[in-house]
Amino acid sequence: MSVKYFEDLEIWKLSRKLTNKIYNISNDGKFAKDFGLRDQIRRAAVSIMSNIAERYERCGNQEFIQFLSIAKASCGEVRSQLYVVMDQGYMNKKECEQLIDNDRKLSIMINNFIEYLKEGTYKGTKYKMPKQKSSKEKLDEMVEQIKAKKEKDE
Repeated sequence: MSVKYFEDLEIWKLSRKLTNKIYNISNDGKFAKDFGLRDQIRRAAVSIMSNIAERYERCGNQEFIQFLSIAKASCGEVRSQLYVVMDQGYMNKKECEQLIDNDRKLSIMINNFIEYLKEGTYKGTKYKMPKQKSSKEKLDEMVEQIKAKKEKDE
């Protein structure tokens, strides 16, 4: 699968799903009335997908690593806030633990991509990338490996 747009990146797709789930769960009951927590967890979830998208529209691996690091940090923030959600009884424990697990897997995927980019030699603009396997193609391979491992573990 070729990646032309940030919307094609698996990590962006997963962050979008997580953000939608966060918005859905924070629309109901006591959680909807806890304005501080509700707004903060929403901002953190949006930050994940936004930082991935914003970097994709910029240049070079070094800057991508910086933005991915911010996205990964936002994963940690979301995960921490999900524990507050669970502890306050705003959400079913099993469903909340599933969201925490999804967030953790996304964080791992982002970290793996960061590590791959750190090993790369490409530092300039995305329009002058050398003719070699792109970081996006490598990401797709990593995503497939993670999916295969997940299916094997189930």
